[in-house]
Amino acid sequence: MAFIKGFGAYLPERVVPNSEIAALVGCDPQWIGEASGISGRRFAQADETVSAMGASAARDCLARCSVEASQIGLFIFASGSAERRFPSPGVEMLHRLGVTGAPVIDLPMASAGSLFGLGLASQLADAYGEVLVVAAEKMSSVVLQEPLDRNTVILFGDGAGAALVSSSAGLASIGAPILHSDGAFAADLQLGLAGPMGMNGPVVVLQSSRKIPGAIREALDAAGVNARDVDAFLMHQANRNLIVRVARALDVPAEKFYCNIDRYGNTSSASMFIAAAEWSQSAGFRPGQPVLFAAFGAGFHWGALVATGV
Repeated sequence: MAFIKGFGAYLPERVVPNSEIAALVGCDPQWIGEASGISGRRFAQADETVSAMGASAARDCLARCSVEASQIGLFIFASGSAERRFPSPGVEMLHRLGVTGAPVIDLPMASAGSLFGLGLASQLADAYGEVLVVAAEKMSSVVLQEPLDRNTVILFGDGAGAALVSSSAGLASIGAPILHSDGAFAADLQLGLAGPMGMNGPVVVLQSSRKIPGAIREALDAAGVNARDVDAFLMHQANRNLIVRVARALDVPAEKFYCNIDRYGNTSSASMFIAAAEWSQSAGFRPGQPVLFAAFGAGFHWGALVATGV
């Protein structure tokens, strides 16, 4: 069995309101809020890399858990917006943390990377003891490429999050991860080696609205938990309207879904951990109470898992 010990997060200092984005793409700031539920987001500095943000989130997580970086047996680094093909951002993060010799697995996944990393960590914790999962994204460098697409520019922000998984003890036990992938829709949400991101919004919304509730039901069935008995839902923060749709599909009050997309926008794979880090400080795991994690991203990749407070 594997346990979640804690979370961490990092957000860049620069706050970018809807008025600034609206000026870039020639639209009404109010429309951005209505379409996405976003009022602002954070943008990293020009020289602030994915690995640098990831290292900051890692330090925050380790500090909250009172664990040293040297105690980690395995690192997992998820990002869909790394600055180069290789070497991976994961190894640069290790260097920033002063770690030498420990293995790191990089997951080049957008949006669903934190969930897949958490699921992978839960299966590898028995072999490595302490596994630190980090997800970091610099989406501003992606969506600000010319030609600007207002449908993507309005959505995304930068940031990083982390989760520490242990084989020995923690705040919550991790249930069996439910993970799925389907390449049939690869062209509908993609980022090439050059040029802007391509997103077929209607297809992404339709598929995510169907696939996320399905994966959540699978995870709940595997854990023997009713959706209405879940203490909190911690999802990838893609769009407030999508979160509301998922809540309706599950017949669960939307208030049970922790949401901070209004302040940070969609930070891709980092978003679920950033939300979890905030939630853990304001509420957190309670003994015997299930918490549901879920995500959907380019690929398509999607899934869910249940963690129960101990």
